[in-house]
Amino acid sequence: MKLDESIARFRDYIATERRMAPGTVHNYCADLEDLAAYVASLGVEELEQLEARDLRAWEMEHLGRGEAAGTVKRRLASVGSWLRFLRHHGLFDRDLMAKVSAPRLPKRLPVFFRESETEHLYDDGLFGDDFMGQRDRLLLRMLYETGMRRSELTGLKESSVDLGALTVKVLGKRNKERIIPIENELAHNISEYIALKHQNGYEGEWLFVNRRGEQMTGDGVYYVVRKYMSRLSTADRVSPHVFRHSFATHILDEGGNIRAIQELLGHESLSTTEQYTHVTREHLKEVYQHAHPRGRKK
Repeated sequence: MKLDESIARFRDYIATERRMAPGTVHNYCADLEDLAAYVASLGVEELEQLEARDLRAWEMEHLGRGEAAGTVKRRLASVGSWLRFLRHHGLFDRDLMAKVSAPRLPKRLPVFFRESETEHLYDDGLFGDDFMGQRDRLLLRMLYETGMRRSELTGLKESSVDLGALTVKVLGKRNKERIIPIENELAHNISEYIALKHQNGYEGEWLFVNRRGEQMTGDGVYYVVRKYMSRLSTADRVSPHVFRHSFATHILDEGGNIRAIQELLGHESLSTTEQYTHVTREHLKEVYQHAHPRGRKK
């Protein structure tokens, strides 16, 4: 079988049977097409010609260009998923990844906004009184108060919000639905925003819209977050996902249950959520070292 044919089969599988997001499908296949182009330069065009040494050479090629270890590891993960699919469907019978080692990553703690920084989101003077200003206000508050992903936020419809039950229905990864509770003030903000949205002639089903009344894009959300939080925060990185980290970290700081946070974030594995316990411990160390007389001793 030709490499490009095997990649096409994998694309159909993850897009239709696994129902992965279009962006995820694109990223997987971009990595595989990059591999196919590289091994073609070595004379490998048939699937049966592929060897573990070809994968290692491809890995070293990217690392040699100065590509981040995390990016290379992600590329190898795409290849691993593709090869598992091929073996599962009887299209390939060798486990090449068993002979390929991914680069080690430096351990990095999630970046989060401090509570004193997120408190500014509740200063009404920060936002304009027009529709776009009120949209930005609600968008940022929902990111912070629900911990939802950027794609989940843009996928919200007016019908996703149950103001009576004080919940928001979110469509997460792998099209899995989950229910996130909201508090009264946020529900009131959503109700006011929807009324203002209709007053301004935006009648579509999407909760967050752009100036043309179309569904807001992920890039649009990123722009709004950068616009405000670049001024409000000293965090090393500013993005919608930092709100997700902040949501989990702040709940843990207040004694929240780790399994409840896992449910709220929609994590399949508890180990993914446990990264925030390390953030909290580091934060506690920092507070101790700055505030306790013995903590400042060298």
